[in-house]
Amino acid sequence: MRSGSPRGMDEYRRFGLESQVANASPHELVQLMLDGAAARVAAARSAVEAGETALKGLLIGKAIGLVEGLRASLDAQRGGELAAHLAALYDYIARRLLEANLRSDVAILDEVADLLRELQAGWREVGRVVAAQGGLAAEAAAR
Repeated sequence: MRSGSPRGMDEYRRFGLESQVANASPHELVQLMLDGAAARVAAARSAVEAGETALKGLLIGKAIGLVEGLRASLDAQRGGELAAHLAALYDYIARRLLEANLRSDVAILDEVADLLRELQAGWREVGRVVAAQGGLAAEAAAR
């Protein structure tokens, strides 16, 4: 097998992702799941436009799996109202993805992509705030 073959590249990507997941913090895992869902929604949109029905269904199914994983990872006790709102949003996204799959509707995929982008941006900001607080806590402990 040549190193540039599609199969070789898929194996390389899969190994890279497995390595990322194995070394990721819980925050980074959520980011990876959001990124993965967004990438699959974008690819599903392209599949709809290309008339690739089977690929569209596969990609939307994977996106739904990632969104359901995000929902399952919520801690309702510690997360309180925020976790409840996120659970409702994840449920809405999963339902919209099912509808997009049934109708091959790019407008619904665009709506979901927008929601996922907002979640990605918010989650990145949480990471920056937590990192800044961690840096402040380390400075305070050093004093």
